[in-house]
Amino acid sequence: MRYAVVQLPAALNQPLVYTSKLVQTLRHSAFAWLGLRPAAAQHTAAEHAAFGFYATGRSSIVEIGVAEGVSALAVREKMEADGTLYLIDPFHLSRVPALNFIQRTALRVVGSCPRGQVVWMQQFSSDAAKNWNRPIDLLVIDGDHAEAAVQDDWETWSRFVVPGGLVMFHDANLFAGGWTTPDFGPLRVVNRLFRSGQNSPWKIVNEIDSIVVVQREA
Repeated sequence: MRYAVVQLPAALNQPLVYTSKLVQTLRHSAFAWLGLRPAAAQHTAAEHAAFGFYATGRSSIVEIGVAEGVSALAVREKMEADGTLYLIDPFHLSRVPALNFIQRTALRVVGSCPRGQVVWMQQFSSDAAKNWNRPIDLLVIDGDHAEAAVQDDWETWSRFVVPGGLVMFHDANLFAGGWTTPDFGPLRVVNRLFRSGQNSPWKIVNEIDSIVVVQREA
């Protein structure tokens, strides 16, 4: 098993439970890099399938927040064969930066699929955007979950999404058996932007567990 996904139902304010017990007992990313446990997704099986589904036919994809790389793998496996996947993560949470097993695990997991091209951007999303000038047809926002940070990612990056393009917000929806609560930053931003009744060129097209997918009008 290359990766393990979150198992439902989840207990609020408790650590997530995975489809492999090894993730619970061997939590550090070093164990994933050594091959002693699967890489840990931060999403459910349904969400994993959604990442792949919405990446299908897309050729310019940006994911903000990579962690151990499982969602990026789901995207890479289904994106256009000649497409490019830009992965943005500063990987700054490692206790031993010189080793950085979270990043090492992500590199291995995403590299296990040869489809398309991957461009790694080891930066905060605000810094990565400073010189960005490319169109995007799928944007995944799953970085810093503070409300202000999610709002900033939306304002900074959504302007590059082409008409008909998609944005996927993770941890942005309340769902049965889930772990999200009304005070989650992504959820508050999505509610304010897309559920307030304001006129907008964007609309919600699907909700899969904690994921909310919005589309720019063609």
